[in-house]
Amino acid sequence: QVQVVESGGGLVQPGGSLRLSCAASGSFFGILVMVWYRQAPGKQRELVAAVLSDGSTNYADSVKGRFTISRESAKSTMYLQMNSLKPEDTAVYYCNVALAQRSYWGQGTQVTVSS
Repeated sequence: QVQVVESGGGLVQPGGSLRLSCAASGSFFGILVMVWYRQAPGKQRELVAAVLSDGSTNYADSVKGRFTISRESAKSTMYLQMNSLKPEDTAVYYCNVALAQRSYWGQGTQVTVSS
């Protein structure tokens, strides 16, 4: 069984920063991809950023230059540094961990950007 837990969400003013964390634990071997998604009220879940096992990264156009994804492979932990936050970044942020057999979701962490 694999557990995925996100943390670090909260309320921040526009222009502020937050750092999200995602930790995977349990019995598994070889994480292929770790991905951050987000879902705003009334909208579909969308990919925010991804980090592959070789360290390469991908970002949604809407967050390029503002968000940075990183990963500590030894700890099966992933981070999302979010800077210059905008009200439109408000959403529940989910972590997805992809193994060879299947992927696992966390429960999500709320990020609210508001003055």
